[in-house]
Amino acid sequence: MIILHYLKYFLFHAIGLLSMAAIVAGGGYTTAGLLTVLVVYLIGDAVCGDDTSTPQFKHPGILTVQLWLALPLLMMIVFSAVWTVSSGDPLGFGAWLTQLTGYDVLAARDATTWPHHVSGIVITGLMIGMVGTITAHELTHRTWDPVSMFIGRWLLAFSFDTIFSIEHVYGHHRYVSTIDDPATAPRGRNVYFHIVASTVKGNISAWHIEAKRLARKGQALFSWHNAVIRGHLMSVLLVGVAYAMGGWAAAGFFVACALWGKSLLEIVNYMEHYGMVRNPATPVQPRHSWNTNKRISSWAMFNLTRHSHHHAQGEVPYQDLKPFPDAPMMIGGYLTTIMVAMIPPLWHKLMTPKVQAWDRDYASGEERKLAAQANARSGIAALQGR
Repeated sequence: MIILHYLKYFLFHAIGLLSMAAIVAGGGYTTAGLLTVLVVYLIGDAVCGDDTSTPQFKHPGILTVQLWLALPLLMMIVFSAVWTVSSGDPLGFGAWLTQLTGYDVLAARDATTWPHHVSGIVITGLMIGMVGTITAHELTHRTWDPVSMFIGRWLLAFSFDTIFSIEHVYGHHRYVSTIDDPATAPRGRNVYFHIVASTVKGNISAWHIEAKRLARKGQALFSWHNAVIRGHLMSVLLVGVAYAMGGWAAAGFFVACALWGKSLLEIVNYMEHYGMVRNPATPVQPRHSWNTNKRISSWAMFNLTRHSHHHAQGEVPYQDLKPFPDAPMMIGGYLTTIMVAMIPPLWHKLMTPKVQAWDRDYASGEERKLAAQANARSGIAALQGR
C-alpha cells in the first residue's frame, strides 16, 4: 500500500518523541531510552535487510511537511534536555507535565545522577544530529524554497553548524572525493582528527564562498548580509536561551550536546566518502560515495543512506533517490558504521579492504593513479605488501 511509504518516514518522528520522553522521565529511563534508540538502529538494520523500493509519490507536499516538523520536534527535545539540568522549572514545564501525567518529573529530575545526565547529553546530541542535521541537509539543498531554507538553517543552529548550508551545497558537492574537499577524509586519517580538521576547514571554505557571493552583489563582508555571521549568531542566541533557563550549567550542557551533534555530522562526512578519489574536473558519479540501503536507516534518515544518487544528482528530493545497489557499500547501516568509525583500529581493519576493492572495481584509469598516490601517502601500500 502506498500509504505505508508515507508512514515509514514518520519512524523518524517516533524516535524523536521516544527520546524526549526518556529525557524527561529522568534517571535510568534516560539511559534506557538511549539504549533503546541504539537497539532500534543497530539491531533493526541488522535484521530488517535492505529497502530498495522506489515508489512514486503523488503528494510530495506531505513529505515536505514531515521535514518541516523536525524544527518543533527538535526544539521540544532540546528544551526538555536543558530543563533536566535547570535548578528552577522554566515555563512551569515540570509542574504542568506532572499534573498532566501523574508522574512527578520534578522529583525524577532531582534524583537523576550524573551518569544518567551523561546519557542525556549523548541522546540529545544524537537527536540534534539525526532530527536536526539530517533534515537540514535535505532542506538546505532546496535553495529555491525560503521556508525550507529558514527551517533548515535553524535546525543547523542547534549544532553550531549553519555554515553547512553554504559549504555543503556550494563547496562539498563541487569538490567531493577530491583533496580540495574538507569533508572528504583521505585514506589512513583518524576520525577524531577529521572532526577537527573538517570543522575548521569547512568554516574557512564557507567564509570564502560567502565572501565571493557578497562581492558579486556589492554588499559588505562584515554586515548583516553575511550568512556566516548571521548563522553563528543564531547559535549564540540558542546558548543564551539555555543560559536563561538554567544559568551556566544549562548553557554548558547545551554546548556539550551541540558539539556532540556537530561531531556526529563530521563522523558521517568521514564515513560517506572515506578514501574516495576523483579529479575535480570530472563529473561526480555514484561510485564517489559510500552507499547503504539498510531499511531502518533509510526510513528514519530520509534516505540519506542513498548517498551515491544524492551526490550524482544533488537536486533530487529524498523520496525520489534510487538505491543504486551496485554502488560501493558501507560497512552497515548509518549508526552501525558511525560506531565502527569511532574505533579507529576496527575501522581501518574493515575499510582498508573495501578501499582496495574500490580501486580495483570502481575507479577509472585516472583514479587508479590518484589512488596509488593516496595509498602511498596513507601507508595502505605498505599494508598491501605484508
